[in-house]
This record gives sequence, structure tokens and C-alpha cells, in this order.
Amino acid sequence: QVQLVESGGGLVQAGDSLRVSCAAAGRRFSVYAMGWFRQAPGKEREFVASINRISGMTNYADSVKGRFTISRDNAKTTVYLQMNSLKPEDTAVYYCAADSSFSRMAAATEAEYDYWGQGTQVTVSS
Repeated sequence: QVQLVESGGGLVQAGDSLRVSCAAAGRRFSVYAMGWFRQAPGKEREFVASINRISGMTNYADSVKGRFTISRDNAKTTVYLQMNSLKPEDTAVYYCAADSSFSRMAAATEAEYDYWGQGTQVTVSS
């Protein structure tokens, strides 16, 4: 089993930056890809970004390319999402996810992930 704990959410203004983190515990070295998804009120959960712990390959949603950066600390099996130039439409609960299937890819669909965190709220005011 893998447990994921997110941290770093909060309330910021449009144009500000924020970094959220996700630490994996338990069988953390069985995790290959880690990703971030988000769900805004009244909307379905959507992919934001992912990174493969082995290859370093990254994947981003078009809506965040150039503004968000995902990175990892393999020693700690922690993944970070640096969010710059935040917009009100980025407001959502951000969920961390982990994929325990061996791969060098950065998965982008919910079905590919086995473990999920509890979510952290990010609110961007205009």
C-alpha cells in the first residue's frame, strides 16, 4: 500500500504563485509515476500534470503549460507542483495520485493511477 499526503494549498490572488507537495509513504519505491489532478466545484476531475519517477518524463495539461512545473525528489518520493501566474479558473481541490505499474511514461488518465491523496484546496481570488 502507498499513502499520499498533500500539503501547501491555500488562498492566493490572481497572478501569485503557490507550490503544493505530495509525499508518498508506505511502499513508496513501488511508485513509478506521480501526478496531479484537480476538481473545481460542479466540474469533473481533470488531469493537471504528471512525472515519472524513473525517467523524469513529464506531461502537462494544455491549460497549465508554461505556468505550472512538476518536479520530484526521488530520495523522498515527493512530488511538487509549482504553480505560477495563477488564475481564478485554477481554483480547485488538487489531488495527488500514484501509479504503481512499471513504466517510464508520465500517465495522464485517472484510470492509470492506483493511489490517491485526500486533496488540498487551492483558491485563487480575482
